Amino acid sequence: MPRMSRRTLLRSMAAGGAAVSAPGLLTACSSGSGDGDVSNAGKKLAPWPAHRPATGPKPDLAPTGAGVQAGYTSYPSDLVKSVSRTPGDGSTVRVMTVSFGTPPKPASANRFWAAVEKALGVKIEYTIISQADYQKKMATVMAGDADALPDIINMFAGFTLPREAQFVQRRAEDLTPYLSGEAITDYPNLANIPTHAWRDMGRIGGRIHGIPLERPLPGSTLWINQDMFADSGMKEGWSAEDFTAVARRGTRGRAYMLGAANGSLFGNAFHSAAHNAPQRWAVTKDGTFLTAAADERYRASIAFQAQLRKNGSFHPDATSISQIDLTTLYYNGTVGSMQDGFGAYLPKYRESKGKMSPAAALPYSVGGEPGGIVAARRSFGYTVLKKAKKERVQLLLRILDYLAAPFGSEEWELVHYGVEGVHFTRGKDGSPVPTRLGEVENNTNLPLKYLAEGPQVLFVPGMPDAVRALHTWQRKVVPHAIRDASFGLQSATNNSQGATLKTFLDDTVTGIIAGRLPLSEWDAAVKKWRSRGGDRMADEYAKDYAANT
Repeated sequence: MPRMSRRTLLRSMAAGGAAVSAPGLLTACSSGSGDGDVSNAGKKLAPWPAHRPATGPKPDLAPTGAGVQAGYTSYPSDLVKSVSRTPGDGSTVRVMTVSFGTPPKPASANRFWAAVEKALGVKIEYTIISQADYQKKMATVMAGDADALPDIINMFAGFTLPREAQFVQRRAEDLTPYLSGEAITDYPNLANIPTHAWRDMGRIGGRIHGIPLERPLPGSTLWINQDMFADSGMKEGWSAEDFTAVARRGTRGRAYMLGAANGSLFGNAFHSAAHNAPQRWAVTKDGTFLTAAADERYRASIAFQAQLRKNGSFHPDATSISQIDLTTLYYNGTVGSMQDGFGAYLPKYRESKGKMSPAAALPYSVGGEPGGIVAARRSFGYTVLKKAKKERVQLLLRILDYLAAPFGSEEWELVHYGVEGVHFTRGKDGSPVPTRLGEVENNTNLPLKYLAEGPQVLFVPGMPDAVRALHTWQRKVVPHAIRDASFGLQSATNNSQGATLKTFLDDTVTGIIAGRLPLSEWDAAVKKWRSRGGDRMADEYAKDYAANT
């Protein structure tokens, strides 16, 4: 595969946030250490960091308190300066993050790396872990010597790491004294991170141990080839029956209207939300937690997808193809749609330019009820710090404060695009346009964005119509977003068994939709899941929820 194409597809996965779980992995990390009490129940809760929005360029399309993002149809012409002094002291800082890009050139030959080091005032020793190796590497790190830990570690939310909370509580710095309440104002860019991101990251044992990577409210999204769907009769306000008819009408020859990747449950997130089913967990007014698995609407979404698969609308490799290869099929018109995170919009629009017209699909209605969308966890993972003396912790927080610079600032431009004239030039609208060097030395291959990042905005360089379309879509669907009520909460059973239990249910969903299992198998699977730990999780989440409200 050509270098540009592969890099783009990996970036698409990173933006979309494909989630993976690994049953049984990392269980050895807590060997001999005890589980620890990570619950927030019965604890004095640290106040969330004070939110102090940064000043910067006014957006062209206004955000809303409900979760619609600010939109910029052009790049700001006057960039602000968000950091007043060099944060570092010349020392070496060891960092570790997940990566969805190709390995970067070494620091000695990487001008982007050098420019960031100069701006931060430190030398960076960077351990970059590919998405494929992340869980295995984290198993080693979590089981290893505390003294060998990197100074800054990205805890990627796309994976389920058993006993992760216990590891963080035991090995990472308690950041409460530095970030809780007004203390965070010493780090203005971190104070710009909205409360919803801290809330969805959550506390551990009542304390704040990390810094969240803020993400938009929309989560798993059905990205469609707008021309294929329009030609097949797509219309606004469509019903489940309309969706079925469009999918059948557009599937012909070697083109399939519905694509799905291995592990995606045939894109179940989009369809279960359209059926208004809870997304993993719902909470009642009295604080009782209810699992989506036992909800009739969730069961109906599985049956609906099974019928779509049976009538031939899904690509035949929906249970085996990788997300990367599926993206290739999406771009070349072999599949008319694919599920991906909303954050994947940037590569979707950029890489399809001149080939196809991507769009985020509006949910269909079921039984006359408007469909919902998936509300994402507003924290795409979080960053923790190795335990250290106060002065060292403050230095590391200043570095993260720089990396969390807001859109429209000089610091954001450096971290995301590099040096003007070296890594990018200016387009007609002033937007950064990567040079050939910038295609190799960048924030994808040296993923600083997974250490810290400011609130995300809607912006597609040189494509103002795409920004308007996305903003309009958000205004329509955000009021119907369905949030997993367990976000930010602790459950001992989920920490120890959640990955295994999730895989059991996911495999059953996939088996039913693929036609390997009858729909009647679902009820038995849910009963088994509940007895093996699901009911304990519900009780533990309810207690933690009560403690947090």
